[in-house]
Amino acid sequence: MATILRVYSGDDGKSHVEEMELDMQPFVDTEGSYGEGTPMQEGGITFRVAPVGYVLEWHCAPRRQYTITLSGRAEIEVGDGTIKHVGPGGVLLAEDLTGEGHITRVVGDEPRFFAVVPLGD
Repeated sequence: MATILRVYSGDDGKSHVEEMELDMQPFVDTEGSYGEGTPMQEGGITFRVAPVGYVLEWHCAPRRQYTITLSGRAEIEVGDGTIKHVGPGGVLLAEDLTGEGHITRVVGDEPRFFAVVPLGD
């Protein structure tokens, strides 16, 4: 299960920390991306998990967006055959809104936990 740390102010005037489980729900995005994710939060971020073996064949990004890999690994393949890998801390800016798009694959033996930050036009 995906968790984050929450730091908050208590009634005692001190900061406190707790581990918070994210409310992950199954989703399918407009371009076919699937897995489990959180609803889009105010400020424009969602957290997602793509399972081991995940493959999203040729598709365009549904919007300009950053994807930030938090754990696990993925590879991105583009039309000229180039394949790039993203792992923990890796940031991908997806702007291929038209054309043949790209392929996304989860590689390795663990799910890919990542954040998506949509951008304006």
